[in-house]
Amino acid sequence: MIYLDLLLGFLRVGCFAFGGAYGAIPLIRDVVLEYGWLTDEVISNMIAVSESTPGPIMVNLATYVGYSQAGFIGALIATLGVVVPSFVVIIVLMELAKGFMKKPWVQALLRGLKPSVVGIILATGLYMMAENVLHINSFAIDIRALIVTAALLGVLVLCKYVFKKKLSSIALICISAVLGILVYGI
Repeated sequence: MIYLDLLLGFLRVGCFAFGGAYGAIPLIRDVVLEYGWLTDEVISNMIAVSESTPGPIMVNLATYVGYSQAGFIGALIATLGVVVPSFVVIIVLMELAKGFMKKPWVQALLRGLKPSVVGIILATGLYMMAENVLHINSFAIDIRALIVTAALLGVLVLCKYVFKKKLSSIALICISAVLGILVYGI
């Protein structure tokens, strides 16, 4: 039964994950919490690990959840569940899209989806920040998490507005790791 649950849960994520991995995080969180596979804290930790490991976040999360619930076979089933819908959609769309993408209503649909995806990603980021910095359930503020968050925002602002350069994702991950070691290791 766990195999079927993993397949159906991650098929749902794979079918409705618009906007890539960051847009899928709320869906993955909902599915995982609905089935009771992981706690919210473990999910947040796994999102952080998945962001810093090679490969797509959705695949990494699905593989981890599947493995934690049903071993290697569970990891395989969850990974296939999250990947197969995108694979099928891309194959079908490539055949249909030869002249289809130029139609005005398709372009309007795609332009309408972009702000929605940005909103989903922003809401997820704010939720994770509130959960990790403010500890909503215990009404406490984690000063160390607040320091790391403020420092990262400071680095981003400094790079963008002072140096007029975009900070690469790899540099941001490395800075986050160093800050985490300095703030939580001391």
